[in-house]
Amino acid sequence: MNQIVFADNLAFLTTLPEGSVNLVYIDPPFNTGKTRRYRRLETRRSGKAGNRIGFLGKSYATTERSVTTYSDIHSDYLGSLEPRLREAHRVLAEDGSLFFHIDYREAHYCKILLDEIFGRESFMNEIIWAYDYGARSRKRWSPKHDTIFWYAKSPVRYTFNFEEMDRIPYMAPGLVTPEKRKRGKTPTDVWWHTIVPTNGKERTGYATQKPLGILKRIVKVHSRPEETVLDFYAGSGTTGEAAARLGRRFILVDNNPQAIEVMCHRLRFASPVLVNLHNRPVGKEKGNLPLFREWNQSLPPFPPPNAANSASPPKTASTRKKRKSPSVTRRKESENREVREERDA
Repeated sequence: MNQIVFADNLAFLTTLPEGSVNLVYIDPPFNTGKTRRYRRLETRRSGKAGNRIGFLGKSYATTERSVTTYSDIHSDYLGSLEPRLREAHRVLAEDGSLFFHIDYREAHYCKILLDEIFGRESFMNEIIWAYDYGARSRKRWSPKHDTIFWYAKSPVRYTFNFEEMDRIPYMAPGLVTPEKRKRGKTPTDVWWHTIVPTNGKERTGYATQKPLGILKRIVKVHSRPEETVLDFYAGSGTTGEAAARLGRRFILVDNNPQAIEVMCHRLRFASPVLVNLHNRPVGKEKGNLPLFREWNQSLPPFPPPNAANSASPPKTASTRKKRKSPSVTRRKESENREVREERDA
């Protein structure tokens, strides 16, 4: 059963049975010392009444559709993480893995904490997610990467589906055989992947949304169908979407009501149950939502999990291109030849 849990994550983690989860991915706050804020804007042509000028001097009106915020200021960052990471270790199955997503500000301190909890021998990879987006610094090398630490609960027994790994193009395709060039190569521990496009269909409007491609790679390689994936800093629910579209179950936990609303809307195709441990209203549609399956009836349709891979619908009579009969084709060719001969004469 897929679950979206509105609760303090530590309180909820203590209720999970030992060894009940196969994969944990978390993207905790990065402790940037700032309040993170994301605005969704809508821009329309508005004659002369707009509040901005766009292409060719045309007037546009911009309105604010929604704002999501959260405080990323933590006085005892590692002290907050430690009990949650210990619970993550407890609930992981023996062949399970933890993926811990962080940036340069706290990465080194977090690794020491993870080594203490999981053991240094359980550290498998430091994955670098590199992207090339945003402003450039004039005072230092511009930081354009995040760090993802992979720890296995058991360093000798863990899930790693090598054959499920996606392939990427060779950087020097002329140096490999055509067969290798066609197949592509497996990724290394440096993953080049764009951020979520500002105007892309994937964008939910949540401030810290991570790309679906990153999570699908992790879920596909480090879990099996029907297994359970846990994210207790769930945010926009990208982990849940990756899990659902790959045939896994998910448990998503967050303490931010804005995150719960975003996830409920985004993941309605997976019919999750909303577990509300705060006993206070969530959502704008029906107030308190004990069972999300009731809520999704009022929402617009969403593509099913395999929509991207489904076959194209058959052509109808109205869309099918009519084929000319051979006799018509020969008659047209004869007429064209006569016209050319007459012109040449």
